[in-house]
Amino acid sequence: MRTIVHLSDLHFGRVDETTTQPLVRQVKALRPHLIVISGDLTQRARSGQFQEARRFLESLPQPQIVVPGNHDVPAYNLYNRFAKPLKKYRRYLTDDLLPSYVDDEIAVFGLNSTRSFTTKHGKLRTRDVVAVCEKLMQLTGQVTKIVVCHHSFDLPANHTQRDLIRSAGGAMRAFAECRVDVILSGHLHLGYTTHTAERYRIPGHSALIVQAGTAISNRRRGEANSFNVLQIRDANLIVERLTWDAKSSSYTVLKAEGFTRAAEGWMPAKDMSDVPPPSC
Repeated sequence: MRTIVHLSDLHFGRVDETTTQPLVRQVKALRPHLIVISGDLTQRARSGQFQEARRFLESLPQPQIVVPGNHDVPAYNLYNRFAKPLKKYRRYLTDDLLPSYVDDEIAVFGLNSTRSFTTKHGKLRTRDVVAVCEKLMQLTGQVTKIVVCHHSFDLPANHTQRDLIRSAGGAMRAFAECRVDVILSGHLHLGYTTHTAERYRIPGHSALIVQAGTAISNRRRGEANSFNVLQIRDANLIVERLTWDAKSSSYTVLKAEGFTRAAEGWMPAKDMSDVPPPSC
């Protein structure tokens, strides 16, 4: 079994300090095999904010997969925005914009969806999607294939199509071809899980889309701070959403959803006894 902690939208520069150390303690207690951070580590892509983010990441277990978000690109320095959009991200956090982690049970690949020409929306580069899919197609056995990016492939209620990642349909067709199982993302500061088949309707393919809320920022959008825990065992997967409880000064499980892999993709588990037990 593999345990993945999925954090997103940390927004150093706009952090709720009461949440950071409890989150670190709980993540360590989970003893995850991998930590995924799906973008927006800073609020304004400033050096001090990246340094804070680096110290935070260093306080968490390794290994980690980290991808940038639109807030990690300078907003007001137009020269740096277009000429050196991720210079500080690469200096302080990681120079790897296509990070990966592969073992005999999971394969996790990160993608950079940030773009200089927009302050909010994102788009994946075709060459990056092709490169990741080529690597995924080389894998054998029942490895669970996971892709990470900042921007969203699906939307909750009260959001418009403008909030979708650009060229989502083309990227999703490529993901279907290389049999991606799960897409992890953030950006909206809302936590939820859905199926790609509900929006994209690609025959024979239904991956899970797992969105994370904002883990520690005070930029909440109607939801408490939260993060996700994925537990994967063979053809079974459970997604837990842990949300901040101010009374106990800890993150507690709000929701746990189980899924099983079928021929047409991941489906809700009929019997929760088939999936790994909750982590908390």
